[in-house]
Order: sequence, then C-alpha cells, then structure tokens
Amino acid sequence: MRGGELRDSVDFTAPGAWLDLDAGTRCWVARDLLPTRDEVEGRRTWPGVLARRSEPTEARLALALCHHDGRVREAALRPATAYPDLLPLVVVRAADWAGPVRERARSLLRAALDADAAVALAPLVLLVGRRDRGAYAVGLLAEVLRRAPLDRFAPLFTAPDPTVRRFAYRLAIEARFLSPAGLARAAARDGDVVVQDLCADAALAAVPEESYDDVLGPLLGARNPRARSAGVTALRRAGRPEGAVAFLGDRSALVRACARYVVRRYGTDPAPLYRAWCAAADDPALRPGNVIGLAECGERADAGLLWPLLAHPAPGVRARAVAALRLLDVSDVRLLRPLLDDPEPGVVREATAALLPSAERLPEEWLAERLGAERPRHARVAAFRLLDARGGIARLRAAVALLDDADHRLRTWAGQSVQGWRPSAEVRLGDPEVGALLDRGRHLFSDHVLRLRKREAGLGA
Repeated sequence: MRGGELRDSVDFTAPGAWLDLDAGTRCWVARDLLPTRDEVEGRRTWPGVLARRSEPTEARLALALCHHDGRVREAALRPATAYPDLLPLVVVRAADWAGPVRERARSLLRAALDADAAVALAPLVLLVGRRDRGAYAVGLLAEVLRRAPLDRFAPLFTAPDPTVRRFAYRLAIEARFLSPAGLARAAARDGDVVVQDLCADAALAAVPEESYDDVLGPLLGARNPRARSAGVTALRRAGRPEGAVAFLGDRSALVRACARYVVRRYGTDPAPLYRAWCAAADDPALRPGNVIGLAECGERADAGLLWPLLAHPAPGVRARAVAALRLLDVSDVRLLRPLLDDPEPGVVREATAALLPSAERLPEEWLAERLGAERPRHARVAAFRLLDARGGIARLRAAVALLDDADHRLRTWAGQSVQGWRPSAEVRLGDPEVGALLDRGRHLFSDHVLRLRKREAGLGA
C-alpha cells in the first residue's frame, strides 16, 4: 500500500480482510518498507536540520497499526481516529497482545463507536471476539446496540453471516425489541437452525394465551422444519391437539415425530390413522409423509399396506413406500427390482438402497445392460452401485466398462472402484479375464501396484 489508496488494497466488506492485512503486514512486508515511529508521530529529522512535522497518509497509518513493534502500533492509534476507514483496525488492536496498545485502542473505540459504526463493524467485532482478549469489543458492541433504536439495529437481522444474526437476535430477545409474532416470523424466515430455534423458543415463551394465533400461524406455515416442529409442539400447550393431525404426514421426520407426540398426549394412537390413509392405495391425495409415517410408528405386519403403494401414480408416494419397507426391514427382490427402471430418480435411489444388501441376487447381465449410455443417468448410477456392491469380477467388469464414459462423475467413480478392487473368494485364481480387465485400467496404477494386483489374483507378471 505504499503510495496507494487503502480501499484499493482492502475489501472493506469482508471482515476477514482486516485480519489478513494485520497478519500479512507482519509476515510479508519487509520491515524497511513499514512506517517508523517518527513517521507515525509526524516527525522527520535530517542531519543538521530541526525536526519538522509531516502527517502520515491513511495507507501508511494502516501499515503502522499492523506493525511488528507495539510502540509503533500504539503511536498510530491516535492519528488513526481522524480516518473513519481505519476504525476496523482499531477494533483489531482492541484485542492486541500488548497491554498499552490494547488499552489505548479500547479507549478510542469506546469514544468512536456509535450505533451506525456498531452495525457496520458487528461482523468484524464478532470475528475478533473469538480471539483471546476479544470479549471487550463484543461487550461494547452489545452495550451500544442496546441503546440503539430498532430501525438502526434491524440490518443485523438480515446480515449474510449467521453469527451476526444469532448475536442480533439474542440481543433483541434480551432487550425485548421484538414481539412474539415478530420472533415467530423470524424463526420461519431465517435459514439458520440456531436462529430458528432461538426465535421460536423465545416467541412461544413470551406469547400470551390470547395471541397464540399470531405466533402459531407463522410457525406452522414455515418452510423450515425446525420452526414447524416448534409450532406443532406448541399446539399441545395451546390446547389444540386436533391441529397436529394435519402434520402427521409432514415431509419432515422431525415434524411428524412432534405431531405424533402431541396426538398421543391427548389419547390418540397415530398408527391407526396412518393405516387408514395407506389402505387407500389408489387415493391420489395420499401424502408421501403418511406412507413413511406408518413405518415410523407401525410394525412389520404393516408391510402388507405398503406393497400396493409401489404402483401409486405419485412418485413421492412410490419412493416413500420403498423407504418405509426398508425402515420396517422388509424386502422382496422380485417386487423391488422393477422399480430400478422407474422414470423418477427418487424412486430409483430408494429402490437401490433397499436392494444393496441383496445385490448378488440380481442378474449381472441385467444390471450391466443398464450401464449403457442410452439409459437415463439415474438408472446407470443405480446399476453401477449394485454391481459395485456385488464385488468380485462383476464389480471389476462394471468399473472397467465405465473408464472411458462421457459422464465425468461416473468415470471418476469407476476409476476409484478399479483402484480399490481386490480379488474376493469367489474370483477364480489365474482367471485371464481378470488380467485383461486390469490391463485395461493400467493407467490407474503404477507398474509395481499393477504387478501386486495381478499376483493377488494368481496371475503372473
């Protein structure tokens, strides 16, 4: 930054850039290029000439604030207060390892930190707060923000850094800046699970009985399952257990579990409800969550209700039916095998997972046909997963067949499978096909490793 502008060298929007500047100055900048204490204090002396004052530039002060010598850092703090853009480095110096530097920086930071500066510097303050001696600036930040009006404080609720949002919401809850309804909306809107739990719990703890609708509405309608589950659980306290029945088929396992808890507390067994829903195998309104919910609280005998659902017109129901059968530890290769040709990737993924323990019972030739480039990608992936799970020469054949595939991910996966292949007990020692297959994958091995693989398979060099 010698002779340059500070903004040309530091990304002011990235808190970590200031820490990089601080560390980088000491690691990478030669000492003779850094400002001296005389320069920072505005003194330049020449032999035989009286001292004269010369104010350092903003960029030079930034380097001085990151200097190896604590005396230079301390001397740079006072002139730095004339440059608002250098306030982030004052925050960094407030956690300095040198006591005099740290105390002066803290004093200057306390004088300079108003509501606007606190909002702007919050990400950096919280980042520095993870360091030793960083707690002072975090405490000062909280002190300033508690005195700020909500409209000045509000930008922190939408900060990209979840750490900042967590800090802001904790402070808002402590200071009662937000109503229970506002906290419920925040829990429903925010993408961070910590904020979701924090705001949902605070909203439900503070809501008066007559305002339950204002809180339950946003929570129950939230896209994220943490907020929905909090709302469903709160239905019990609100005396509305019948509302939980609608969430027994929720797409989230967490929400379904909370719904079952609520209805059970009021004397209703959810299993018969699930059985009644799943008994209508041709019902187009059947929800996938109702299908997997049956397996979550049912028994193996309920598999009889699930098999017909493998032909349901809704792909989500078919996929969940397979997952439910797997959860009940019920499998039938004959009935599950046709689902490997299902047009929906989700159904094929579930069928593959269910068939993996029985992969050796599927015909190798039938699976190998599904590796062809003309097949849908999800069908090819499923076929390779099952052939890979079979092990032995079937695995090696399938992997070698994909070594030149146009699909980069399949090609990479196949190469890794060849590299990790070892002859199993059912592989005939000295089988020339194994040698030919290994030779086709020669580029994946060193000569030494290839010789070892062949020796393990009973083949000569």
